[in-house]
Amino acid sequence: MTANAAPPVVEGIEWVRPRPGRRALRNDVILALVLAAGTAATVVLYRIAGWGQGDGEGGGAPWWGSVLWVAAMTLPLAARRLQPELVALVASATFIVGGIVPVGDALFSNICLFVAIYTVGAWGRSRRRATIVRGVIVAVMFGWLFWGLIYYSAVQDHLPDFSREGTVSPYLAYGLINVLTNLLYFGGAWYFGDTGYRSARSRAELEQRTAELASERERTRAQAVAIERLRIARELHDVVAHHVSVIGVQAGAARRVLAKDPDAAAAALSSIESSARDAVDELHGLLGTLRGDAETGSVAVLDHALGLAGTRTGSGDDEPATTSTSTRGIARLDDLVAECAAGGLPTTLSIVGDAVPISAVVDLSAYRIVQEALTNVRKHAGAAATAEVRVRWSDESVEVEVTNTGPVLRPSSETATDASSRRLGQVGMRERVAAAGGRLELGPRSRGGYLVRAEFPLRRTEEVSA
Repeated sequence: MTANAAPPVVEGIEWVRPRPGRRALRNDVILALVLAAGTAATVVLYRIAGWGQGDGEGGGAPWWGSVLWVAAMTLPLAARRLQPELVALVASATFIVGGIVPVGDALFSNICLFVAIYTVGAWGRSRRRATIVRGVIVAVMFGWLFWGLIYYSAVQDHLPDFSREGTVSPYLAYGLINVLTNLLYFGGAWYFGDTGYRSARSRAELEQRTAELASERERTRAQAVAIERLRIARELHDVVAHHVSVIGVQAGAARRVLAKDPDAAAAALSSIESSARDAVDELHGLLGTLRGDAETGSVAVLDHALGLAGTRTGSGDDEPATTSTSTRGIARLDDLVAECAAGGLPTTLSIVGDAVPISAVVDLSAYRIVQEALTNVRKHAGAAATAEVRVRWSDESVEVEVTNTGPVLRPSSETATDASSRRLGQVGMRERVAAAGGRLELGPRSRGGYLVRAEFPLRRTEEVSA
């Protein structure tokens, strides 16, 4: 027999203590044998001393009767945790028999009865049944005690000399001593049994909470990994879409002017080379996150998932305050605008307000949204389109806005690939803004062109650090 798993502790439902395992049952067998040996030894000593002797017809039990009584008093304790109520009832009945027909033991029998009553409280699988059984045993024992006190009060030779006079009757004092002794005895067995049961329940609750916390940690870790994968997927989409669109525009321009204007073709090829180098650098940064050691990678995953990947300033510093997969931020928007202008999309940048320190999440998200918006302008607004980028700083938020001129192509006039790419880009924008707790507005303008506006609440450096 093996130990059963502890049942879950459910609020409002009675917890049931699991069955004991092999080791516990083996210990109970050993305890029963030790108590049997001790009880047999005391019976022999008491009989040698002259207490409990008899031929079976007088005041004492014969030897064979003592042997049977010792077995009935001790050996059932081997199953005390399997059938605690039955063992306690057998032990109580045997104890009363040993008192009515003296068998020669007043030490180990009390220990056996105490253990049996304690086990009902500690191992009873039904609390109501355990309470009823213990209540019946205690009531019978006290009834037997009071019957004995009343009966032996008339047997003058049985009791000590109570002829002395005093404030309290000597016989009353004798009876109170017996009552108090039994109250302590049965009260102790009852109390320690309930305490053992409560301790077992507390251990089960602790084990359950530990298992739940471990399961929650695993779920959190899996969710963090999934969030990090989505973040990296967004980064890859933004980096590849932007730089490939620039490369495509410049390659087309170089092909058209290669024979007529070699210098313009060379400039276009130089722009292609620069865009390709930037794309490779950023891809290396992203892949560095994936190639980190397991422990560092897990910490980075959790940091990025929780939005606590460090802080950056929007005041012109190119280096991040903490390690990140990208050095892109609002401070690099002028480079992005210059790159777009060099790639054939006339783009201007205007900044309103003074830059303040912001979190890395907001810094990178703002840059990527502008980058994605300009990429969409190049792909969908036509060759004659122009774009304007605005950054507005305020005490409560930072806002980035990208507007462009040119026609707005409807999904019916787009290829399936273009439509899918636009949807993915807009989904990425929404996810970035939502992760930073901001607001996104995008759609065609009434006077032509398209508008992308993202507003991020400011998370100051000191707030992130706290």
